[in-house]
Amino acid sequence: MQRTYKTPPRDGRQSRSMNDAEPIRFDTKIAVLLREDLETWQRLNVTAFLVSGLSTQVPEVIGEPYEDADGVPYLPMFRQPVLVFEGTKETLTQAHARVLSRSLPRAVFTSDLFATGNDRDNRAAVRAVPTAELDLVGLAVYGPKNAVDKVLKGARMHP
Repeated sequence: MQRTYKTPPRDGRQSRSMNDAEPIRFDTKIAVLLREDLETWQRLNVTAFLVSGLSTQVPEVIGEPYEDADGVPYLPMFRQPVLVFEGTKETLTQAHARVLSRSLPRAVFTSDLFATGNDRDNRAAVRAVPTAELDLVGLAVYGPKNAVDKVLKGARMHP
């Protein structure tokens, strides 16, 4: 007989069987939305930058450190998958408005950041533009699945 927790564990998992072979399901989602017209190198760069922002402000998304069979340690990573989506500039603008209205943890990447080379200049570039005028090329969001799904309405999974 397998038993299941009646309430979700603190780390955001929906439920977990007492059997460790059972899949772990999460009631939260980590998602990145990229503008569809980005070059491949830009998609990779934007995704890496965006998820790094989430990990600093939402510590529960980070799992345990890794170790190989020889005992060599490795840094911990996200405890759950990161889903990557793409959409038009309009889709990204709408998603940005929705994420702000829901007050979910988020990170943004604007087209201006491709011309900068460091964090100080990146922050200055974003700070120089009013919210409604940001030329967004990427958005990362974390939160309950339903809320994140609503933010990403109109986006499609990245191919």
